[in-house]
Amino acid sequence: MKRRLEELEQRIGYCFKDKELLKHAMMHSSYSNEHHLDRSSNNERLEFLGDAVLELSSSEFLYHTYPQKPEGELTRLRASLVCEPTLAFCTREIELGSYLLLGKGEEMTGGRERPSVVSDAMEALIGAIYLDGGFANAKEFVIRFILNDMENKQLFFDSKTILQEMVQGQYAETLSYELLKEEGPDHNKNYEVQVVLGRVILGRGSGRTKKAAEQEAAYQGILYLRQENKENVPEKH
Repeated sequence: MKRRLEELEQRIGYCFKDKELLKHAMMHSSYSNEHHLDRSSNNERLEFLGDAVLELSSSEFLYHTYPQKPEGELTRLRASLVCEPTLAFCTREIELGSYLLLGKGEEMTGGRERPSVVSDAMEALIGAIYLDGGFANAKEFVIRFILNDMENKQLFFDSKTILQEMVQGQYAETLSYELLKEEGPDHNKNYEVQVVLGRVILGRGSGRTKKAAEQEAAYQGILYLRQENKENVPEKH
């Protein structure tokens, strides 16, 4: 585990003075429950702290980056960048799910890929960096891994609308979302959805809500159509 955490430190570009904080941030409640550890040993309290640090650092960043935007637009932009699906999207760059300490049951049901699990871990990691290195280091992490490439993040957040606009006028077929799977207890549901254009599957997605799963599927659909359009563009002579 020590070597894995060192690898994660290299990925995020931050070396913890207190290594236990990083381990704490990676410990899901399913792991602490399975190993009969104290409830405070899981990452939920760090997630609570990290959520506040994320909101403040993203608010400050947007305030200075967009001096002409009114409060309402800044609020909507912040909401799109710090919501669960977008945070889960951000964890892919550092493959955060692969470093989590999970119980066997959570592991077997795909916890490492579940948006609710990895987005919570991302906030816990922010909280851990804040406690270990202060607000400046936490903000640097947020800017580097969450607020970077904002155009693509916005594309992901608005994916259903953007996909609908791409399809309208270009294709005669109807765009539809199909529920493939629904599993888990009511308090921790996971949905799997695919988006279909006519008979062609454009993309699949999963999430804690149908909306989140559709959002992921739509984003994959956008990437699919962009690639298809790119490949179909005739070469210039």
